Amino acid sequence: MNKPHGSKQTQALSKSGSKSSTQLRDMVLISLFSALIAVCSLITIPTTVPFTLQTLAVFLAGSILGLKRGTASVLVYILLGAVGLPVFSQFKSGFSAIIGPTGGYLIGFIATVVIVGFFHDRFGSKIWISILAMVIGLVACYAFGTLWFVIVYNQNKGGMDVIKALHICVIPFIAFDACKIAAAAVISNRINAIIKV
Repeated sequence: MNKPHGSKQTQALSKSGSKSSTQLRDMVLISLFSALIAVCSLITIPTTVPFTLQTLAVFLAGSILGLKRGTASVLVYILLGAVGLPVFSQFKSGFSAIIGPTGGYLIGFIATVVIVGFFHDRFGSKIWISILAMVIGLVACYAFGTLWFVIVYNQNKGGMDVIKALHICVIPFIAFDACKIAAAAVISNRINAIIKV
């Protein structure tokens, strides 16, 4: 016996409604994590390269939302800052903050979240996997940001080499970032175990 025509319409509407609901949930989550990154960027200890909690939020975005949504949340955050909202560290904003000496670390967040999100999607959310992914992602951010710092600094003032830049931009942050990796791995593991985000 053929199913009633109305049944097919009901199924189609149900699928459409489910898809819309999923899209709405994804948009809310992306917006929520973009806001989390912004808030964490404002918790700052000012230095040449400020101490912030940005990377903690970026780690969480990748390890909870995965590759696509995590990357989207970081891109939205950078876009908000680029158009003038004071969401970067020390309430900075605008395109000039992105192309400035420390702007490479902002762009490096994209590499970080892509790596962490890929590991999450491909290998799951075990703590050791998250830690490995976050370490690799952080190294990528360090590498891109430090290279950018050297290039831009030398264009403006000169006298900067990679070793000196590492002493300014990386070495003072290693212990602090290690703590953020540990915290993010534990938090994301707990959240992923409790709910399917």
